[in-house]
Amino acid sequence: MNITELAIHETAELLAKKELTSVQVTEAYLKRIGAVDGRVNAFITVTPDEAIAAAKEADERIRRGADVTPITGVPLSVKDIFCTRGVQTTCASRILKGFVPPFDATVIRRLKHAGAVILGKTNMDEFAMGSSTENSAFFTTKNPWALDRVPGGSSGGSAASVAASECAASLGTDTGGSIRQPASCCGVMGLKPTYGRVSRYGMIAFASSLDQAGPMTKDVRDAAIMLGAIAGRDPLDSTSADAPVPDYTAGLDGGIKGMRIGIPKEYFIEGMDSEVSAAVTAALEVLKDAGATLVPISLPHTAYAVSVYYLVATAEASSNLARYDGVKYGMRAADGANLIDMYKKTRDAGFGAEVKRRIMLGTYSLSAGYYDAYYKKASQVRSLITRDFDEAWKSCDVIATPTAPTPAFKIGEKVSDPLTMYLSDIFTISCNLAGIPGISAPCGFTSGGLPVGLQILGKPFDEAALLRAASAYERETGWHKKRASL
Repeated sequence: MNITELAIHETAELLAKKELTSVQVTEAYLKRIGAVDGRVNAFITVTPDEAIAAAKEADERIRRGADVTPITGVPLSVKDIFCTRGVQTTCASRILKGFVPPFDATVIRRLKHAGAVILGKTNMDEFAMGSSTENSAFFTTKNPWALDRVPGGSSGGSAASVAASECAASLGTDTGGSIRQPASCCGVMGLKPTYGRVSRYGMIAFASSLDQAGPMTKDVRDAAIMLGAIAGRDPLDSTSADAPVPDYTAGLDGGIKGMRIGIPKEYFIEGMDSEVSAAVTAALEVLKDAGATLVPISLPHTAYAVSVYYLVATAEASSNLARYDGVKYGMRAADGANLIDMYKKTRDAGFGAEVKRRIMLGTYSLSAGYYDAYYKKASQVRSLITRDFDEAWKSCDVIATPTAPTPAFKIGEKVSDPLTMYLSDIFTISCNLAGIPGISAPCGFTSGGLPVGLQILGKPFDEAALLRAASAYERETGWHKKRASL
């Protein structure tokens, strides 16, 4: 038995039977990180002392049989965008290097309360801006399936840490596909919940109307377990929804007989990789054979999604990132001649090229004389994209599409062409603009051994339907059981 290849629910079962201890499991993962992360570069910070201490506490909880949850004693990683008390939180940016928060993000607090063991913080695109994790200020994470390929982004470190068996699961964030696209690239499960389902308190903001935290796991049951642990109303986040949190694991085995699955013509486009198209088409047939009905639908404003996203997201980013000025926390340029000069030099040295590009785009679109033409117009078209989904739900229960138009591309292949890089999220962006939930499930491999993802989108707050559909697909296939060999 290879401990580090086990899913959360498999690990929890062995812990409950006392066949393993959390300390043993945690030590196995730390050993795995030590053995392979020099090649993968998934982690910015590893916290072995804190992890072993949490594992000992978890073992005591299990011994007493009190307050034991499905993730008690299970080692996880978390994206370095979540504030962690006493542990450096950088957002993969020089401007936050050395920043140690005095509090935990709500999702971190909930994971700890449930008894999870946090192994460390994973690499990402700086401030979650990117689709390849090449925009990290520190280093590029590599895809465990092919070390010359990107792991996707911005939650590339989280996806890679799961795919490389360096943790049982991870926590990422998704602003325009940043959980689902790297999940597709790395052959893992990635769930973006409905906007407001999970608290954003203590999650460093990129675009506040789009950002959402979610799990990256080895299978569907683990995604349901993780979502159950972090979801729910939070008084510290005014945008979190006051909606009941169901037992997401309860309906996983319900099957999909009679489920109507919408197939939008706008998501099967020319230029999409032929092997991706073939894998997704085959996956749809599996769903059909499992009892679902495939329904052709149209989402006519999809063509505008990328343009809308890169106006809305950059405008919100320019506002959110104004707080990094060298005064309150993070790095400060030492040679500023005066206050304004210090601001300029700090932000120039602290932000990377992609972050600067997006701040400038956003500031321009919000500036006097351009607001109506850009940000306001983008917000209006965003409403039309949301309306497309509202109309689609009249004829289908969930929607199935490719997660990404290509498998993982080579490191350095798209760095000099930002527009081509932005198109990596063409199938995932609409989900964030409409605030609906989405999941990426492994659905095959290319002839070169690169993973392919199937995306399933659902109605607001109906994560249960997504999970049930993904679970039905998973039962008929074995893609989720394959592990990268390093």
